[in-house]
Amino acid sequence: MTGTLAGFVLRLCRESAGHTQSGMAEILGVDLATVQGWESGRRPLANMKAGALLELRRKLPVLGADTVLVALLDPAMDADRIIAAALDPPRDALLHPLAGWVHDRAVAHMIGWAIQGTPPPVVSARPLASRRGAAPKSPMLTAVDRQQLFAHLRQVAEESHRAGTAAPLLRRQALYLTSYDRTPEARAWTAHTLYRGRGVLGLRGWSERWAEARSMATALARQGDQQPLIDFIERALVDDDEGEVANLNYWAHWLGAGSGQQADDRFMADRNLSGLDPVRLFRLLVRGVDEAPTYAELYAHTLWALLRLHPWLPLAAPDTAGLLASQSERLLDGAGPVLSSRSRREFAAVHEQSVRRST
Repeated sequence: MTGTLAGFVLRLCRESAGHTQSGMAEILGVDLATVQGWESGRRPLANMKAGALLELRRKLPVLGADTVLVALLDPAMDADRIIAAALDPPRDALLHPLAGWVHDRAVAHMIGWAIQGTPPPVVSARPLASRRGAAPKSPMLTAVDRQQLFAHLRQVAEESHRAGTAAPLLRRQALYLTSYDRTPEARAWTAHTLYRGRGVLGLRGWSERWAEARSMATALARQGDQQPLIDFIERALVDDDEGEVANLNYWAHWLGAGSGQQADDRFMADRNLSGLDPVRLFRLLVRGVDEAPTYAELYAHTLWALLRLHPWLPLAAPDTAGLLASQSERLLDGAGPVLSSRSRREFAAVHEQSVRRST
């Protein structure tokens, strides 16, 4: 099992607390080689006994580590599991981590970091310690490992039927991750595979394949084709209460405003929105407008739907409402991606609501 991502995050935690490797080893009561093994990934944190890992995580903030960085250890270990499955595939498709739970944005950001070398926004926003010597500056995979990862993801997407009832989850998550491969040949394969399943994109309203359609539309948007995402919003969300509920539930899980880890996609159909924190979701969605302009169409509709459901949100989070007002004004003035007429109407509506209720 690889532990490169979690090890790198642990190193950031240690550095944020101002400790050297030898100092950290002394405080934790382990030898220097153990800390070096954790941080390099040679001794994956996920291989530690549960009690020891829990104790380490509890001690880090006490020692002065940045709590935001400490919180990244879990998604880093999840991402390490996915990468390890590519480098050493399990024989049983049901044991694949992409078939075992619905991953979220934190995990996707970690995988993106390993593939592209771009740190998650919460990492890049923090001052990092200057380093000496040959210590790696990022947990980026080697070119050979990246090729193997993408080849594995494509194979998993093609053979996902072997996972039985978990096949839809395995396929859609593998396909989404293949969209991180920006080589011309890979982009062509991903586009061909996604368009081959365009019948799913044509489904209207909520269905058991709603999540698959959403993942396909967002993956194509990542590839540069916005039209399937625009069509998905029109067909599967607009004027469909179940589709709107599924979208809010999924966003809450994806951004970290939900009730925690989900084993499959059934949580999206919860019409009571019982696992959703609306204020936190509002804040995270508004932050995401600038972080992920590729999905501006989806952000526009989701914010519009959330504010229709909870019109009091700008009063509960006036600073966030003020940010949304400035963002939407800027987008409506043409500073950003080209928006569909529907998204322009929705951004205009949320702008008006944000200005009116946050002042």
